[in-house]
Amino acid sequence: MDNKRRNFLKIAGITTALGLGGGIPLTLKAYKPEVTEYERPESALTAKRWGMVIDTRKIHSEQDMERMVQACHQTHNVPENLPNPKEEIKWIWTDEFEHVFPGKENPYLAERIEHNRFLLLCNHCDVPPCVRVCPTKATFRREDGIVQMDFHRCIGCRYCMAGCPYGSRSFNFRDPAGYVAQKNPDFPTRVRGVVEKCNFCVERLEEGLQPACVEASQGALIFGDLADPESHIRQVLKENFTLRRKVDLGTNPSVFYIV
Repeated sequence: MDNKRRNFLKIAGITTALGLGGGIPLTLKAYKPEVTEYERPESALTAKRWGMVIDTRKIHSEQDMERMVQACHQTHNVPENLPNPKEEIKWIWTDEFEHVFPGKENPYLAERIEHNRFLLLCNHCDVPPCVRVCPTKATFRREDGIVQMDFHRCIGCRYCMAGCPYGSRSFNFRDPAGYVAQKNPDFPTRVRGVVEKCNFCVERLEEGLQPACVEASQGALIFGDLADPESHIRQVLKENFTLRRKVDLGTNPSVFYIV
């Protein structure tokens, strides 16, 4: 894409953002995202709305979490060991309770919760603000609830990063290809100047496989159809108290935590 076209699209993005009110509203309940249909291969796992439960009781160490992070990052050619830590690319990462669930902390938190770290990833919101602000539709919501990216449409304006209240997106400030130790030939590498994030392993779902992090979790991550009351994930949610991140914003996240 030449510079003139890129600049034009960035200006169009600014106009779009202003037309939406100059920023992300505190609540998105009135916003209904456009849904993108797609053709599924016969071998694909299907759902009306994909979701994930993270059972923190089954994650016992940093090594347990690192195993899941590496399964994801190696599957998706996520660059690592970048020279500037501020340029880190993350599809799955970890953080402390007070940052994961702001406003939920209190002076009497159980020590296991207060000092543990929690896995973070894209929440694949039912009402995703990132989709609303993307000027080129590089970010879109599929009919099965997965919020996906088209790297070829991304112009690097980073409106989606500003719009995401969960910090789930990363920007490639440099060519990431030189920072992937072992490339997976089945997943496309990105270029400098685009945003990327977790995609719930859509490419694996099409092959009838669970997401890479779920396979590596040894039962700590449960993935399934939130719209099916008979699904395993719905049974887990029925039997356990769970938290979601920043639900007061009205995004309706699809990732749940058993703490």
